[in-house]
Amino acid sequence: MAVKGRGGSGRVRTAVAVALAWGVLTGAGPAGAVPVRPAGAAPHSLLRTSLAPGVAYEEFTLASSHGTALGHLVTVDLREPGVSLDLLHPGAVASRLRLSEMAAKRSAIAAVNGDFFHITELQHPGVEATGAAVGPEVAGGRLLKAAVPQGQRFGPAPPPGTSTEDVIGVGTDRIARVGRLTLRGTVTAVGRGTRPLRGLNQYAVPVDGIGAYTPDWGSASRARATCGVDTSRSAPRSEQTYEVTVRGGRVVKRTATPGKGPIAADSFVLVGRESGGRALRELKVGDPVRFDYGLREAPGPRFTFAIGGFPIVRDHRRLDGLDRLTGAVRTAVGIGEGGHLLHLLALDGEMTYRAGLTLRELADVMLRLGADDVVNLDGGGSSTLVAREPGGRRATVRNHPSGGTERLVPNGIGVFSRS
Repeated sequence: MAVKGRGGSGRVRTAVAVALAWGVLTGAGPAGAVPVRPAGAAPHSLLRTSLAPGVAYEEFTLASSHGTALGHLVTVDLREPGVSLDLLHPGAVASRLRLSEMAAKRSAIAAVNGDFFHITELQHPGVEATGAAVGPEVAGGRLLKAAVPQGQRFGPAPPPGTSTEDVIGVGTDRIARVGRLTLRGTVTAVGRGTRPLRGLNQYAVPVDGIGAYTPDWGSASRARATCGVDTSRSAPRSEQTYEVTVRGGRVVKRTATPGKGPIAADSFVLVGRESGGRALRELKVGDPVRFDYGLREAPGPRFTFAIGGFPIVRDHRRLDGLDRLTGAVRTAVGIGEGGHLLHLLALDGEMTYRAGLTLRELADVMLRLGADDVVNLDGGGSSTLVAREPGGRRATVRNHPSGGTERLVPNGIGVFSRS
């Protein structure tokens, strides 16, 4: 299969069939979740203003176990006509940009930073960090990437039962939900058989797997895809790797070492490790090859927008196993009122407030705000919230990033209004 670039519709066009099946895996929350009454003092509002019909911005303080925290909150009512959310991204999966710049490019009226990402690569000398996010990305109804193996994730320890495949997003019914997006696909070499597809534009491919890289990946090196193992990010780089480039549906290049550089609009790259690498090594220049991919289906409308993160509240129940000791600057998104209301929260990283909240306290704060489902996003120096001044033309940074300036991040959640 030769993957072409984005057409005017914003969807991938292909030279041969690509099966796209969208789905959300819902169901009961992780085992051990229990209903709770939120602990701690109620937030003290300092400022509240309307950004647009159905979109409000608020600043508040609250007492935590580590001191006083300052929160910046955008509340979005999806019942308001003209209000919507979508993924913000730099234009390539393996790239990063400041949130304020991503918001400006899309004319978003507000935004928060998104998923944890491949920020450093210390365990494998000579291998570049890709900047790609951990979990799935869906933008404008189109799948950009799938999730890395659980042991290859970045970020704090998540609650038991959560997965790198967990996402928060909005469906075609304009209702927000937490779900799980699992990649399902195949790689077929005509006359040589079919193997499972184990990755799509990911910085880590599962052991024995084959991952596909499309023009959406960008120009970053694909070497990191063969480092670590499914249960450990720091495990050595695989010694059995292979990469093939397919253009116009046929193999045009073979190499034992994963490469880098942009992928042409009519091409895709397959990277394999262990048995997946051995299978790719058998391919010859000119062999016809295609890959087909989709997501495990479940009842419910497909996502038009989704971003990775790990749940900390499900069905108004705080999940077991949340850290109650480590305070930090954090970003979270909560869903309330049957999926119609979203709460986008980023804490302030100015020195006075930098102690932040523990994950348990964060869950309690979001419960107090009215959220029934909450996903924790990337925090620390990544925590950023931008919002447009009423009547303004561009969203500006409202919190103080703890690193002193905006961090380059791979994605974010953008809020849009046609009003």
